[in-house]
Amino acid sequence: MIDLHMHTLFSDGVLLPSELVYRAKFNGYTAMAITDHIDFSNMDFVIPRIVKVSKILTENYGVLVFPGVEITYVPPKLIKEAVIECRKLGAKIALVHGETAAETVPPETNIYAVEAGIDILAHPGHITKKEAETAAKNNVMLEITTRRGHNVTNKEVAAAGIAAGAKLVLNTDLHAPENILTPEMIVNTLSDAGLSDGYYEIMQKNSQEIIIKAENRV
Repeated sequence: MIDLHMHTLFSDGVLLPSELVYRAKFNGYTAMAITDHIDFSNMDFVIPRIVKVSKILTENYGVLVFPGVEITYVPPKLIKEAVIECRKLGAKIALVHGETAAETVPPETNIYAVEAGIDILAHPGHITKKEAETAAKNNVMLEITTRRGHNVTNKEVAAAGIAAGAKLVLNTDLHAPENILTPEMIVNTLSDAGLSDGYYEIMQKNSQEIIIKAENRV
């Protein structure tokens, strides 16, 4: 299993990176990204530490761990600048906290995000046709999430993404041990999103595509 959206106590998660990675490995994960919430106030503190520990855990636990970010509540017009800075600091996988229906997010976050060279638009909420089409054009993956609250628009995101030719990935947006992906969780999430069980294989291939890009980033 692959999960490219996970949080530690470097933002609002409850686990140290080492515990998070070992628990995930124990439950069948083969690759993951640590994507703590960042903005311009903390990116230079969080990212180097996640870069360091990701290397250590990959080497010692035999699971691929990528340093990433979830750019969160950054003023939309500054998202591209934030992505560039995060890449310079070593983030291999970049997500943006999309316009979820569960929270008040700055308007136009989605469109600026899919234009900014990110990998995944997290929980996009009531995504528009233009946003989905721009994501497809720029090869930005749209997230189908297991996370409660954010997942209420999964069906809408899946339909818009497929119609636009955008690729979908399944992530947990993990914050605590109970959020670790399970086969039952996968089946239920896909069903609620109007997707067949077999679609998970496609989503895993899409996640692998992101991983290949991450491995080739200098």
